[in-house]
Amino acid sequence: MKKLFLLLFLALSLFAEQGKEMIQAQILEKIFQNIEINKEIILWSDNKTLLKEFEKKGRLKTADDCREATLLIVEQTKNLPKQLCQKAVFVLDYTLLKEIPESFGSMFWKKGRPNVVLIESRLKLHEIKISQELEMYVEEKIW
Repeated sequence: MKKLFLLLFLALSLFAEQGKEMIQAQILEKIFQNIEINKEIILWSDNKTLLKEFEKKGRLKTADDCREATLLIVEQTKNLPKQLCQKAVFVLDYTLLKEIPESFGSMFWKKGRPNVVLIESRLKLHEIKISQELEMYVEEKIW
């Protein structure tokens, strides 16, 4: 009986994690479809699962090499390529907004809910235009 519960728990845990990745990819896809930069948006991320989700949908272009990308999605600071800091960066952890000055926004989980923050001054710095749909997520500064 214990083995059955353990097996059921593991299966549900795996399903929940996959669901979180899918939801995260959907939210990010919606964000990136509602922003405009001077170049075509080509995404690179240090989160390979997220890139696979984007590739499955086929709505956004992705790159395996960060040098080919126009927008970087970073989950951990150590994975940010040093020579490419002139590119716009979107982070997956709110604390990285403070650590990476090139980052213009963040999508993070708080209390089990997804949160999106876009920093107004950094949007202007990278010449990123957003649609009205995203205006409610714009903040003047990092809190």
